[in-house]
Amino acid sequence: MKIKDFNFAGKKAIVRVDFNVPLDENGVITDDTRIRGALPTLKHILEGGGSLIIMSHMGKPKGKVNAKMSLGQIREAVAKALGVPVQFADDCAKAKPQADALKAGEVLLLENLRFYPEEEGKPVGIEKEDPAYEQAKKEMKARQKEFAKTLASYADCYVNDAFGTAHRKHASTAVIADYFDADHKMLGFLMEKEVEAVDNILKNIRRPFTAIMGGSKVSTKIGIIENLMDKVDNLILCGGMTYTFARALGGHVGNSICEEDKLDLALNIIAQAKAKGVNLVLGTDCVAGDSFSNDAHQQVVPANAVPEGWEGMDAGPESRKAFAAAIDGAKTILWNGPAGVFEFDNFTAGSRAIAEAIAKATDEGAYSLIGGGDSVACINKFGLADRVSYISTGGGALLEAIEGKILPGVAAIGE
Repeated sequence: MKIKDFNFAGKKAIVRVDFNVPLDENGVITDDTRIRGALPTLKHILEGGGSLIIMSHMGKPKGKVNAKMSLGQIREAVAKALGVPVQFADDCAKAKPQADALKAGEVLLLENLRFYPEEEGKPVGIEKEDPAYEQAKKEMKARQKEFAKTLASYADCYVNDAFGTAHRKHASTAVIADYFDADHKMLGFLMEKEVEAVDNILKNIRRPFTAIMGGSKVSTKIGIIENLMDKVDNLILCGGMTYTFARALGGHVGNSICEEDKLDLALNIIAQAKAKGVNLVLGTDCVAGDSFSNDAHQQVVPANAVPEGWEGMDAGPESRKAFAAAIDGAKTILWNGPAGVFEFDNFTAGSRAIAEAIAKATDEGAYSLIGGGDSVACINKFGLADRVSYISTGGGALLEAIEGKILPGVAAIGE
């Protein structure tokens, strides 16, 4: 079922959103992007004559009540964003009387789902090595189903609009869907956009296709790199992983971040790219610092000849030119991970060069998808968010989708 085709009049909709927003020490929201992202779905349901039961997680309370992660702190902000009062249920498992009493246009926000171990479905207080773990796991899965069934009992239909948790098979993101038929469960507008963005990158490719993978470790990106190798024309690998490749090729990287146990993996990626005809672009020079700080002394050196006591902190000028050249003229672009320690203002040039090249290519008709927290932070820091095609709200979910994995939160809807 598509959300635009469902008649919400007189119906109660339980909606999984991602309201895991950052709070300051006083419980005040410092970035409401995730709340704003869910508004089209929530307002559509209210305007269609439905009532809302909103559920989300916040932080990682590990199945225990933690006042600092209570969604009660954001109730007023949600009410302000929606323009209607929001009721609050401080016990997810006992909210049926409040849900039953909801009238059209009314909203109920449930407490943090992760205060309940049943949400994640993992045994608590027992290690995997314990002989009793498998039995505990089986029992918790049964409890998870009951928890999901309870949540489902509050509503007539289920909407999943939380792409950020779509890669988790939790009670509220996947299991709950088992208690609704195909005509009463659907993706929200935000989820639909996210799924479409992934399809544009993986299935509706316009060439040339350039992917930029940054970040510190090759090991965390290997699945994505291998899946993209059969799809891309140009693959830029930058950021901290630059130095693992430089070291694998016999270079010296000083104090730069380097996965010494992944040198063979780096060489294998180089060989794969050559065999598949992929233009693999690695940094050839870097801006090195004599300490890990914004105020470090700087020098530009070859990426494979970083002096002892120095570490690569950003892509050098020649690397920036090579990155921009691989992005120039591309018709499909994916960016995940910065080219340097962009949090330090003095080491943003590499990431900025990538962001500006993507913006230029997008202006010229390319489809560009920016995903992963650091890349999104980059594009926002440089004021270029309105010059790219799509910015994903999901970090881990986006990466797993690009890796080719099936997302439980999407599969449960049957999309």
